[in-house]
Amino acid sequence: MEATSPDLAWQRRGWRARSACLSADSDLFFPISATAAAAPQIARAKAICAGCTVRSACLDYAMADRNLQGIWGGTTDDERRKARRSTARRAARAAARTEDAA
Repeated sequence: MEATSPDLAWQRRGWRARSACLSADSDLFFPISATAAAAPQIARAKAICAGCTVRSACLDYAMADRNLQGIWGGTTDDERRKARRSTARRAARAAARTEDAA
């Protein structure tokens, strides 16, 4: 994310200080919509994420914060929401199998 934010302390800690997006225009990572019109912007942001050395840490952070908007760890809000639902469904099925086996 661009280093012109009033609160830069968060960017300088840990993995964020090594992120590929730190020197990019932060607006790129916050598309106005998820419609087809925003697809080129989303693709450009994801391309930056694809080459980032801390992408997995960024994605972990975004998955843990359900209110986080924008492109984080190479994923959109919708992609993270779907991944969370999928993970929850798998966990529920596994729990049900464990209960059935008991």
